[in-house]
Amino acid sequence: MTTKALMNTYGTKAATLVKGEGAWLWDAKGNKYLDALSGIAVCGLGHSHPAIAKAVTEQASVLTHCSNFFAIPNQVALADKLCAASGMDKVFFGNSGAEANEAAIKMARLHGHKKGIKLPTVLVMDNAFHGRTLATLSASGSRKVQAGFEPLVRGFARAPFDDIKSLETIAENNPNICALFVEPIQGEGGIRVAADSYLQELRKFCTEKGWLLMLDEVQTGNGRTGKYFYYQHSGIVPDVVTTSKGLGNGVPIGACLAHGEAAELMQPGNHGSTFGGNPLACAAALAAVTTIEEENLCERATVLGDRLMAGFKAALADVPHVKEIRGKGCMIGIEIDKPCKSLFPAAMAKGLIINVTADSVIRLLPPMVMSDAEADQVVAILAPLIKDFQQD
Repeated sequence: MTTKALMNTYGTKAATLVKGEGAWLWDAKGNKYLDALSGIAVCGLGHSHPAIAKAVTEQASVLTHCSNFFAIPNQVALADKLCAASGMDKVFFGNSGAEANEAAIKMARLHGHKKGIKLPTVLVMDNAFHGRTLATLSASGSRKVQAGFEPLVRGFARAPFDDIKSLETIAENNPNICALFVEPIQGEGGIRVAADSYLQELRKFCTEKGWLLMLDEVQTGNGRTGKYFYYQHSGIVPDVVTTSKGLGNGVPIGACLAHGEAAELMQPGNHGSTFGGNPLACAAALAAVTTIEEENLCERATVLGDRLMAGFKAALADVPHVKEIRGKGCMIGIEIDKPCKSLFPAAMAKGLIINVTADSVIRLLPPMVMSDAEADQVVAILAPLIKDFQQD
C-alpha cells in the first residue's frame, strides 16, 4: 500500500501491518511475524493488550481531550503513580520522547540562568540520540541526524560516553555547563551499555559541580531493563528523567520527571502542551503502568532478556564476525563486524521483525510479555541468519 501524498521520510515500507496480538503482527497479505522490536521499544505489553484496549475504549466514550486549564483525573492519577514508581517528585506530560527531552533541556537552561550563567550549556554524549526536533537533534551525537538542518541550537558541549575521567577536564574548560544529559544505554547508538558504576559516579560528579543530572530513559524506561527505570539498578536518584515509548504502549505520551530543587524550576507560563497529558493518553499510560506493576513485568524483562542473551551467546559462540552480544533486560544488541542492514529484510522473510542500528548492530527490543517459547523462536530464526551473513 503506497501513496504519493506522504512525505518520503521513512523510505520503502517493508509491509502493510494490519493486526497485532501479543508478540505477533499480521500484514495485509495474511503473513504472520514474531515482533522482536515492539515498535522500537513502544509496545512493551505486546499488541492489543486487553487492559490498554479497555482503558482507551472506555475513556474515548466519555472524554477524549480537554485543555490543561482544567484538572484531569487520569493525569493526576498517572502523575502520582509515576512519581511513586520512580522516586521523583513532579512530572510534566507531553506527547513524545523528543518533547520530554525538550522539557528537560528547558529546565537545564532555567537552572543555568538561576545560577547566573548567561549561556547555559548542557553536556551531552558522543553517539547520543535524543530526538529530531532542532534542540534534541542538536543534543544528539549523530551527524546523519543533524545533516541539512544547520544552524544547530547552541548551548551543548560533548563528552565521550562512559568516560568519567574526561569530565573534569571538560568542566574546567567550560564554566557554562549547568547540566549533564545522558542515555543510560545508548539505544540508537548501538545498545552501548555503560559500566555498572557509571551512573553512581555521574551522580557524585554532578552534585559536586552543581549540575543537574538528567537521564534520557525514553527507551530504557517503563520496565524494559528489569527495573521501572534503568537508574534504579544503580540506587541513585537523578534530578531529571525523561521517558515515552513504552509509557502508553502505543498511545502517544511523553513524561519529564524531576526531583528536589529541579522539580520547582518550571512555573506557570514556562512550558505547556496542547495535547500533553490529555484524558485519553493518560488513560492508556495509567493502564500500562498498572499492568507493568501487577504482572511483575520488570522481573519478566530480566528473565526474558537473560534467556535471549544465553540463547544467542550459545548459538553464536564460534561465529567470527560476531563482535559482541550485550544489553540489559529486554534491550539487546548483537554487533557484527560489518554493516548488516540486509538482515532486516532477511529476518522479515523468515517471519521475524528486528532492527539494525548504527549500521552494524542488530537491535532486539522484544515485548516483555513474550513467552519463553517465542523467545527461543527468535533465536532459532535469527541465529542462522547471522551465522550465514555475508558483507552487505
